[in-house]
Amino acid sequence: MDLLKQIENELVEIKNFPKFGAGDTITVSYKIKEGAKERVQQYQGVVLQRRGSGVTETFTVRKMSGSVGVERIFPIASPFVDQIVVNKKGAVRRARIFYFRGLTGKAARIKEKRRFTN
Repeated sequence: MDLLKQIENELVEIKNFPKFGAGDTITVSYKIKEGAKERVQQYQGVVLQRRGSGVTETFTVRKMSGSVGVERIFPIASPFVDQIVVNKKGAVRRARIFYFRGLTGKAARIKEKRRFTN
């Protein structure tokens, strides 16, 4: 098993993204190939969960597109994920906030975690 993880670590480039978790509002910049062209698209939403570890880690982001909720799963080690920016830190008590899918209106807001600086 150690041999498999060693080969994975050699082959996959691990990027240095900021720390984020469930409840945080983030913007993911990812590359899209359209024919011969390549462009970067922004996807902003709330992180529902982080899953896995190391090279196989993924995170799920949910955003509202009009009145329809859209979720997307991003692999951390994907070469298409260009940049991740944490916009807001959310104050939630769970690691996986699937209950967020059923909330609408004002109930679908997440409190912001306060940061104290001296």
